[in-house]
Amino acid sequence: MTDMRIRTAEPSDARDVLAFWAVAAEGTSITDDVDGVSRLIARDPEALILAEADGLLVGSVVAGYDGWRCSLYRLAVLPSHRRQGIASALLDAADRRFLAVGGRRGDAMVLDRNEQAHHAWRAAGYAPQPQWSRWVKPLAD
Repeated sequence: MTDMRIRTAEPSDARDVLAFWAVAAEGTSITDDVDGVSRLIARDPEALILAEADGLLVGSVVAGYDGWRCSLYRLAVLPSHRRQGIASALLDAADRRFLAVGGRRGDAMVLDRNEQAHHAWRAAGYAPQPQWSRWVKPLAD
């Protein structure tokens, strides 16, 4: 990798991000469509942080801030580019964003079965909280 660039996503990136997640991210979400990604970018233009290497999308993280919590989702790195510091660079960018808006703690959604990702999260200073469980309810039309 010769040249890595970290930037926030633009509306025109939605389709490329979805194609990237199909290859690089573990699991899927009901928000994995152009409308969902586009709404994220419109609602919080600095939330979706991307890494590019030589013009290729190689990493992402969603670093959302709602005025109260700093929430991290979709840390993903292209398999061919893993173990090159991309996840660390993305998490550093997310930390800077959170500190700039007054954030106090980052909360990360990490799949239990994705043990490879656990190493990246731990290296960045994150740890699981065994006393909490995530409860979800899909909101249907």
